[in-house]
Amino acid sequence: MGSNQVRTLVDLPKGVKRIRCKWVYKRMSEAGGEVTTFKAKHMAKRYTQRLGIDSEETYSPVAIAKSIRILHAIAAWYDYEIWQMDVKTTFFNGFVEEEICMDRTRGFHVCRRRA
Repeated sequence: MGSNQVRTLVDLPKGVKRIRCKWVYKRMSEAGGEVTTFKAKHMAKRYTQRLGIDSEETYSPVAIAKSIRILHAIAAWYDYEIWQMDVKTTFFNGFVEEEICMDRTRGFHVCRRRA
């Protein structure tokens, strides 16, 4: 995240409302119940965003199950192969036109300011 300049620690400009955030932790386990992976996400608390101001065009597209079933039916009918791809760095490589100010989260203690 540092090399992609995802975030920079700055003083909050006057008149700007910050978006509160939190860490969300998840344990991924196999069928037997054995924990295999730990994941963490840094997320905005939605109730601090204002519709049309803080969250107008920020969304995460998710496929609808019915659409996936139709896609599979078409692929089966025409004997197509289906390939799956997962892009995990989409938000890191995308650019946002507006400036978004979020709270500094617990555990984010060491910071270097750019000159």
